[in-house]
Amino acid sequence: MSIPRPQAASIPDAPGAYLFRDADGRVVYAGKASSLRKRLASYWSKPLHPRTEAMVESATSVEWIVASTEVDALMLEYNLIQRHKPRFNIRYRDDKSYPYLALTVGERWPRAQVLRGTKRKGVRYFGPYGHAWAIRDTLDALTRVFPVRTCSNAFFDQRARAKRPCLYYDIGRCAGPCVPEATGVTDESYRAHVDAMGEFLAGNARPQLRRLETEMRAASERQEFEQAARFRDQLFAARRALESQEMVLTPPEDLDVVALVEDDLEAAVQVFYVRRGRVLGRRGWVVDRVEDLDRPGLIASFVEQLYMERQDVPPRILVQASPAGADLLEAWLTDRRGKPVRFAVPSRGAKRRLMEVVERNAADAFRRHKLRRASDFGARSRALAELGEQLGLEQAPLRIECYDISNLGPTDKVGSMVVFEDGLPKRQDYRKFRITGVPGQDDFASMHEMLRRRFARMLEEQEHPPGERSRRFSYPPALVVVDGGRGQLSQASAVLAELGLSIPHIGLAKRLEEVYFPDRPDPLMIARGSEALFVLQHIRDEAHRTAVAYHRSLREKRALRSPLDDIPGVGPTRKKALLKRFGSLTKLRAASVEEIAATPGVGPAMAANVHEHLHTPEDGRASA
Repeated sequence: MSIPRPQAASIPDAPGAYLFRDADGRVVYAGKASSLRKRLASYWSKPLHPRTEAMVESATSVEWIVASTEVDALMLEYNLIQRHKPRFNIRYRDDKSYPYLALTVGERWPRAQVLRGTKRKGVRYFGPYGHAWAIRDTLDALTRVFPVRTCSNAFFDQRARAKRPCLYYDIGRCAGPCVPEATGVTDESYRAHVDAMGEFLAGNARPQLRRLETEMRAASERQEFEQAARFRDQLFAARRALESQEMVLTPPEDLDVVALVEDDLEAAVQVFYVRRGRVLGRRGWVVDRVEDLDRPGLIASFVEQLYMERQDVPPRILVQASPAGADLLEAWLTDRRGKPVRFAVPSRGAKRRLMEVVERNAADAFRRHKLRRASDFGARSRALAELGEQLGLEQAPLRIECYDISNLGPTDKVGSMVVFEDGLPKRQDYRKFRITGVPGQDDFASMHEMLRRRFARMLEEQEHPPGERSRRFSYPPALVVVDGGRGQLSQASAVLAELGLSIPHIGLAKRLEEVYFPDRPDPLMIARGSEALFVLQHIRDEAHRTAVAYHRSLREKRALRSPLDDIPGVGPTRKKALLKRFGSLTKLRAASVEEIAATPGVGPAMAANVHEHLHTPEDGRASA
C-alpha cells in the first residue's frame, strides 16, 4: 500500500466524508462513513477486494471532512463525487436520452413540448417517456381537452405580428394566446388550461373527467347538442390519453419501482414511476462496477444518486433487496419529502408482478448495452494497446492531447487542444487559444506559444495544494500529439525541455500519415487500416476541426463588427434596439439626437453620445 497509515487518534470518531488522492492530486475515490476512524482503519486492517486494492494502490494520500450528522455526510459525499468525478466511484449514466413532456410554466403564455437533456428552470416536467412518439400521441389527445399552445416561440411571435391566430385556434386545439385581443383569452383563463393539463399529466385525472361528463350532460339537457358533442369528443380524447398510461395497481398508489441486473463488471438499473396506480414514466441507467459493492450497496448508491437529482419523492419505494443503510436513507428522504418514506421488498401479489416487469426491462436494457459494448469498448482497448506498442511506450496512452494551429494570414491566429481519454473525446477538457505574442504568420512560433502556455499553467497548478487546484490544466497527458511534421514537433520538444518535463510526444504529418519522433531521424509509417493509426487520425482531425471552427467564429465576429460596438455604454441590447428602430447604420447616422433618444432604453445623454460618435471621423476618434 502506497499510503502511509494515519494515526488512529488523529482521525475523528465522527460521521463525515473522506477522499483518496493520487500523486497528481486528483481525487480517485470519495466515500462517507458514520465513523471516519473505523471506516478508514478498514483499508489497512483486512484483505481488500481487488477493485478496492487497485484504488488504494493508485492513491498516495487520504484526507477527511467531518460532518455534523450521517445525513450531512451523505450529502457531502454526493457533492464531492459530483465535483471531482473520481474514477473509482460509481457514476450512473443514462442508457439513452429520455424525452419528457414539458410545460413551460415560467412563460407568460406557457406551451407544451417534448424536451430532452438537462432540466431547465421555469419548466414543469412529466415522464420520462420511452419514446417521443408516445408524448406526441398524448399531446394530440390532450390539446383537444386543454387548448394549450404547442408552437415554437418564433412561430408564436410571427402570428402575434400578423394579428391572426393559426389553424389550431380555428379547430379548437389552441386558445389563441398569440392574439388575445382577437381571441378573448386572458392570462387567468389560459393559466387555468395549463394547470388543468398539469394536474391531468401528474395523474390527477378524475376531476377533469367528472367535469367533462357533467358539462356534456348539462349541455344535452339544455338541448345544445353541438356543445354536448364537443364535450363528448373531449371526454373521449381524455380517456384515450389516460389509456396510454398503463394501469398496474388497484387500489391506486404512488410509488417508484427500482430493479437492477448485474454481473462482475457492470450493472443496469431501471426505474418505473407509478402515480395513482399508473406508470407515468420510466428511466434506465448503466454503471461500471468500479466499487466493491454487493446488491444492497448498489441499490443504496443508486437511490442516493436518483433522489439527489429528483424532487418528486413518493411515500414508498419498491426494491429487490433492502438497501445498505436503509434507516439513514429513509430519514434523509423523509426530510426531503416532508412526509414519511419507506422501502419495501415485494414478495407476492400485484407489486411482485410489477417488480418482475421492471426486472425484465432492466435485463433487456443490459443485454442491448452488452451488444454495443462488445463492439465498442474492446476495439478501443485494443487500439490503445496497439498504439502504445507501436510508439514504444511503457503502457497504453489513456490520456492523449493533440494540438493544432489555424490562421489565414496575420489576423485571428488560434490554436486548439483536444483531449481523448480511454479512446473517447473528453470535450469538457478541450481548450482554445488565441495566439497573441507572434507577429505575422508563423505556425512554428504559434505552436511554441500555445504549448508553453498550456504546460506552464500545468506546473503552476501543481504548486497549489491538491484541493485548491483548478481541473482545467492540472493533469499531465500520457502522450502529446502535434499536427504537423518535424518543425512542429521540434517546438514541442523545446517547450517540454525548457519546462523540465518528460512527456512522450510525436508529430503526425497529414500528407503521408507519417509519425515523427524527437529522437529518431526517420518517421514511422503505421500500417493503413491499423486501429492505432485510426486513433491518431481521429484525434488529429478533431483538433483540426476545433481550431478551424474557433478561427471561423472569430472571423465572423470581426466581419459583423459595427461602429456601435466602440461606443461606451452601447451593449448588445441597445445595439439591437437601435438597429431595429432605424433599420440600418446609414439611417441611424442620419437621425437627430431627439430621434435617437426616442429608442427604448436610450436616454438623451446616451443619444447625444451615439450621435457624436457616429459623426466624428475615425482619425478624430483615434487622436481623441
